[in-house]
Amino acid sequence: MDYKKAGVDIEAGYKSVELMKEHVKKTMREEVLGGLGGFSGAFSLSRIKEMEEPVLLSGTDGCGTKVKLAIIMDKHDTIGIDAVAMCVNDIACAGGEPLFFLDYIACGKNYPNKIADIVKGVAEGCIQSEAALIGGETAEHPGLMPEEDYDLAGFAVGVCDRKDMITGENLKAGDILIGMASTGVHSNGFSLVRKVFEKELTREGLHTTYEELGKTLGEALLAPTRIYVKALKSLKKAGVTVKACSHITGGGFYENVPRMLKEGIRAVIEKDSYPVPAIFKLLAAKGDIKEEMMYNTFNMGLGMIVAVDPAEVDKAMDAIRAAGDTPYVVGSVKAGEKGVDLC
Repeated sequence: MDYKKAGVDIEAGYKSVELMKEHVKKTMREEVLGGLGGFSGAFSLSRIKEMEEPVLLSGTDGCGTKVKLAIIMDKHDTIGIDAVAMCVNDIACAGGEPLFFLDYIACGKNYPNKIADIVKGVAEGCIQSEAALIGGETAEHPGLMPEEDYDLAGFAVGVCDRKDMITGENLKAGDILIGMASTGVHSNGFSLVRKVFEKELTREGLHTTYEELGKTLGEALLAPTRIYVKALKSLKKAGVTVKACSHITGGGFYENVPRMLKEGIRAVIEKDSYPVPAIFKLLAAKGDIKEEMMYNTFNMGLGMIVAVDPAEVDKAMDAIRAAGDTPYVVGSVKAGEKGVDLC
């Protein structure tokens, strides 16, 4: 008896590491010390000494059951972008710069090429967010997971000077809400998505083209989560003061928008102020999902919302566009009970 006969292939693990090295190298920053393969990832903090009061920010998350679609489609090179996005967007939402990321892949069996594809996506997410991929773990779980299955999660650390943190404390009635377009469902609500498309969750079903989507169902659902780090950096570089910020993730608008507000401030969002992507309309129609539940589950086309002073709206819109994102003026804030109105 040996470890391989027990279900864990150490040699496959070595091969996975070799295959992923080329992707990891593309994410390196000058602060990274040492290379891939150590017991821990090392990152120099010398640059943050320039900050008055540096604050470390962290985020950890996964991709939820969206991973199941990647498994069915046998397409694994974008799901890693989702894992990174879910973590770094939260850091950027607080005003921070993501510094580094670590991933964790649990699998029923280590297929080196598949693992390398997953890490390729992780590396792409790190490149988009300018974070270094300084470590990770691939764990084989024979007997716990089916051989073809895997799960992916990650952890990111960022930094911000305390004076630059986005806290919402300076919000006032009349401030304007700007939403940034999402790429689709992102990485939340997939348990409901999979229930609605239960009969279509086959390789053939996901490769079926829908006229209203202009692409296959799988392409629409597997579209990687948009990373908004560069947009937030662009706003800061342009001198725009972001008073509050909300990453629209699980819980949609009703849970996430109030998280950016202080007591005595209420958000008002106009639903017709931006285009709702076709995938959400298809979901609502096919699943007979009420509008309130849609906005309570999904991002409905807006992945990030920022609040700015009315005088800075034009400058903010230009800065977001310069970063490659699409902004919309979607509402404002007013005095009232903390919460959100969708009208």
